[in-house]
Amino acid sequence: MLDKAKSIQDQLTAWRRDFHMHPELGFRETRTAAKVAEILEQFGVRLRRGVGRTGVVADLGSGKPLVAIRADMDALPLQETNQVPYASQNPGVMHACGHDGHIAMALGAAALLSREKFPGTVRFLFQPSEEVADEEGLSGAPRMIQDGAMEAVDLVIATHVEPSTPAGAICIASGPASGGVDSWFGEIIGKGGHGAHPHQSIDPFYITAHVVLALNGIVSRRLDPFDPAVVSVGSLHGGFTENVIPERVKLTGTLRYTQKRVQEQIHAEIRRAFEIARTLGGNYELKIETGTPPMINSPAVSDLIEAVAIDLLGKQNVLPWKDELGAEDFGCFMELAPGAMFALGTGSESFQCHLHNPDFDLDESSLPVGAAVLAETALRFLRKKLRD
Repeated sequence: MLDKAKSIQDQLTAWRRDFHMHPELGFRETRTAAKVAEILEQFGVRLRRGVGRTGVVADLGSGKPLVAIRADMDALPLQETNQVPYASQNPGVMHACGHDGHIAMALGAAALLSREKFPGTVRFLFQPSEEVADEEGLSGAPRMIQDGAMEAVDLVIATHVEPSTPAGAICIASGPASGGVDSWFGEIIGKGGHGAHPHQSIDPFYITAHVVLALNGIVSRRLDPFDPAVVSVGSLHGGFTENVIPERVKLTGTLRYTQKRVQEQIHAEIRRAFEIARTLGGNYELKIETGTPPMINSPAVSDLIEAVAIDLLGKQNVLPWKDELGAEDFGCFMELAPGAMFALGTGSESFQCHLHNPDFDLDESSLPVGAAVLAETALRFLRKKLRD
């Protein structure tokens, strides 16, 4: 399978560069989705457009079992600084998280599998808006689920590029692979007054300082040290001039977790921190928005991907997953079917950049590796599932 994937290296590179040159933000991937659909039609798939607003679903084969391969399609609001022929042509928008590569590899898997005979169905989920949520707080994965993208799915897999891992290698492990993410929005309410007469006011800045200290102490002093979690303050706004104590201070932030009980405890601790405002004579308003769940790789699916990768790449090129609490809405799909994501090495001496940076790029020799692992994993699952 890897040899077959390498034989379409030029096509994978051309696809990736085309998408890189024409990036689109979340839920605006109209050109991207149209191009994806146009390419998929060559492989004899059954297509659904407009899934989750701008997503594409394509089925190859028929009947059960059914394995899904997901690729996210959206870009980021960044101005690219790379001086390459395939640099973004959309000012202020860039594929800085490798989703252009994800699209190309999923299309490559479709091309490879269209030449194979297998029982069951492979479903390709080309997902919009992994990076941002819509006006109702939903990103592309839950929107696609609402439109039936996961109906009858027995297993779901995906990959994400990883520039800190060398091209030709992957990282895979079972268990938590990304954090669940929630957002919180708070307002400390005091009593405004003259900056020269603080005793006649209830200073919301003074109260906010204590609240921020309490928030920063949640992980280090309220949670079990063996429970991975983050509570961060992301913005703080208050006042309008130097000699007036305002009435209100607004602050917002994010939290990350991998276990439901930890999520619930963090919510309670955030509320406890804001209660300090009342202790100090003020008041507060607080809203916590639940976001995407953590991504928990299934042991069985992770073992399958690992076995495939060892056969294709050699054991020396199959590395442990690097623990971190970045968010990834692929976890929404894995709440409905067993699944796993593997990290695909895309780094080299020429490509040592980081995700979400304006100079991000990837070693394109990694594209056949990702396409081959996705395709071979799907094949082995379908064939083994039928025997079982």
